[in-house]
Amino acid sequence: MEQPKFKRIVLKLSGEALAGQLGYGIDSQTINSIAEQVKSVHELGVEVAIVCGGGNIWRGIAGSAKGIDRATADYMGMLATVMNSLALQDALENVGVPTRVQTSISMQQIAEPYIRRRAMRHLEKGRVVIFAAGTGNPFFSTDTTAALRAAEIEAEVILMAKNKVDGVYSADPFKDKTAIKYETLTYLEVISNNLGVMDTTASSLCMDNNIPLIVFSIMEEGNIKRVVLGDKIGTIVQGSVV
Repeated sequence: MEQPKFKRIVLKLSGEALAGQLGYGIDSQTINSIAEQVKSVHELGVEVAIVCGGGNIWRGIAGSAKGIDRATADYMGMLATVMNSLALQDALENVGVPTRVQTSISMQQIAEPYIRRRAMRHLEKGRVVIFAAGTGNPFFSTDTTAALRAAEIEAEVILMAKNKVDGVYSADPFKDKTAIKYETLTYLEVISNNLGVMDTTASSLCMDNNIPLIVFSIMEEGNIKRVVLGDKIGTIVQGSVV
């Protein structure tokens, strides 16, 4: 029996990851692949919580740049994360994984409201919990949501799945061929070097609560399970480099 390194994780999926090769919207092949990968981790006995972004449908900052009130644009982005979360829930339940969606904005006809104790109980019962609608507040990213929920549910690690890169680089590897991939980083290095792994609020929250972050590519089949089993792929970001 394979022994996972972590008992409880938060998986952060960007909206772009759900779009796959389409670049926009939800790619059924990609979301089904993600569901299968989550199932393989769930079968190890790992408690899995997921936070979805909404950039494949709507970005609050982009909407604000077009003249929409920033708070309104951010609320629209939160609704996009709910759409992604429901699609992911459907894909997970189609492969036999019991799943609950909890939203920070009340919409009881389609999902549960976020209640910390209920979320932890679902995890203990073997259900995957998807946290939707961000923190429920404008001006906060879904990266911050992942950091906040990880701290609240006492997750051991945040797994940040990327669809374009396989870790953290010193520069954009698609624009700079001299960009160096990091194996380990501290949160202070991420913040001071403006590496763009997470926004400053999320990085600070992870640092203050000593929650490690592993950045890896989701495009290679089985990578989520490899990370959970302790394989050294991607980049590890933590409070201090050991």
